[in-house]
Amino acid sequence: MSVLNSLSVRSLAAPESGIVEVKKYAHARENLLPLWVGEGDLPTPDFISKAAVDALNAGETFYTWQRGIPELRDALGRYYQRHFGASMSPEHFYVTGSGMQAIVLAVQALTSPGDEMIYLTPTWPNIVSAIGIAGARAVPVGIDFTQGKWDIDLGKLESAITPKTKALFINTPSNPTGWTATENNLRDILTLARKHGLWIVADEIYALYHYAGGRAPSFLDIMEEGDRIIFANSFSKNWSMTGWRVGWLVAPPEIGQVIENLIQYSTSGVAQFMQRGAIAALDHGDDFLAKNFARAAQSRDILCDALIATNRVETLKPDGALYAFLKIDGVTDTRAAAFDIVDKVGVGLAPGNAFGAGGELFLRACFLRDPAQIADAAERLSDYILKKSA
Repeated sequence: MSVLNSLSVRSLAAPESGIVEVKKYAHARENLLPLWVGEGDLPTPDFISKAAVDALNAGETFYTWQRGIPELRDALGRYYQRHFGASMSPEHFYVTGSGMQAIVLAVQALTSPGDEMIYLTPTWPNIVSAIGIAGARAVPVGIDFTQGKWDIDLGKLESAITPKTKALFINTPSNPTGWTATENNLRDILTLARKHGLWIVADEIYALYHYAGGRAPSFLDIMEEGDRIIFANSFSKNWSMTGWRVGWLVAPPEIGQVIENLIQYSTSGVAQFMQRGAIAALDHGDDFLAKNFARAAQSRDILCDALIATNRVETLKPDGALYAFLKIDGVTDTRAAAFDIVDKVGVGLAPGNAFGAGGELFLRACFLRDPAQIADAAERLSDYILKKSA
């Protein structure tokens, strides 16, 4: 028996990331513009790093609260009051080792082997594998792409519900499409969940990247006491903290001990000095967040305007999140195209086949970067597209 054959079926079924595959291929290239992963080009600001360094130097290196230090959970309450108008006690907040772990914990809490969780596709692929590794079945429901815009069909969503369905995974604003649910969309989804007794896992990581102005609509705007909703979030996008691997959950206090137990048996909590940096981000990071948003908005316009002007790209400017999801005329194999674009013009894009059903003909570009770099990338991509169609 080979070593691989001795491993669990679930671990063997976890696929290699199609995004990481392209990134590894081009890792050492010079003059490369990396738009493949969902992060910006700014490092974590000094006021956040200093708070962590000060705590580290002060000896905050011991085991700590598994739900998160009380000061960080208080800071999360202030953040939600300020940005969402939502008053929640610290008992609603649970600090996790990244937004990814927040999602994994939600899946573990809600599903058993053989259960089903519905998600909207195209989607960030990690949720699909997180469900599968937990032993549940990930059920895709496609959102529709018409004249460059994405929209949800509630009838398709309801028709996917079976007696095995335990939860709906709803990411809005969406990675990779930029689809952003309206408040009416959210009301319809919540009504459906109530009707069928389902949980909602709400991935609202990009809520503050909403280009119509203000933050995006949230389930927090419409939910009532007793609604079964778990929110997954991360410090990564708002405050340039992708490498920190710190996130959080918002969940009903009634299930708090379950979440704490799952944290105990996975990471046993997030390092206390990192949580001090997270507090600084929440309490003093609104100006930096606004700077990140302004750069994203400007770069979104630069990239999308240039690509649409080629008349060979089917897309519109996304309503939310950090990505242009591009359908280029004549491109049918986006994995091959992503490698070719790296080789020909030195721009790193994520292939659409990595995002599941409905994404196969698209390429994803993250535009949370210096507008000058995005202008360069737009010029290179436009040149590639026009030469390919000539």
